[in-house]
Amino acid sequence: MLHMLKFWAILSVCFAFYGCSSGVAAPQEGLPVVDACFVSEAGSIPIKLEVASTAEQRSKGLMGRTSMAPGAGMLFEYREPRDADHGFWMYKTLIPLDIAYLNGEGVIGAIRQMVPCASASGAGCPSYPAGVPFIKAVEMNAGFFREHQILRGDRLYLGVENCPAQ
Repeated sequence: MLHMLKFWAILSVCFAFYGCSSGVAAPQEGLPVVDACFVSEAGSIPIKLEVASTAEQRSKGLMGRTSMAPGAGMLFEYREPRDADHGFWMYKTLIPLDIAYLNGEGVIGAIRQMVPCASASGAGCPSYPAGVPFIKAVEMNAGFFREHQILRGDRLYLGVENCPAQ
């Protein structure tokens, strides 16, 4: 009888952990990856971006990731410009991120720092509004923009052929 109680106790704990973790989305597979660079007064910084261009891809974003390689990020592309009050949140996102909001020419209009949200529901997570109209956004590991001295007014270029030599 004691063995059965231990078995059910262990099984209950496993289900509890599974239930907590099963709500976390797995990284997206099959997204296109593009070479790009940010260009600032400090120089040209090469990066690789996964491209989220559909509503479903943008909605999932970087949810479920436990890490991201240095110099890697996600580009969110929209067909129509977003208003300044439109923003991103960190629901089910496990790593701290920085986000740059860009206009149609790739010029950074705003940069925000975002922290993971531990809330079990999206309603408990803060939003990080752009504060400027935008049509693209780039999420990178926290501290990336500061580390590379990338500021508002700097620019993202897509395609390594469009990046100035370093």
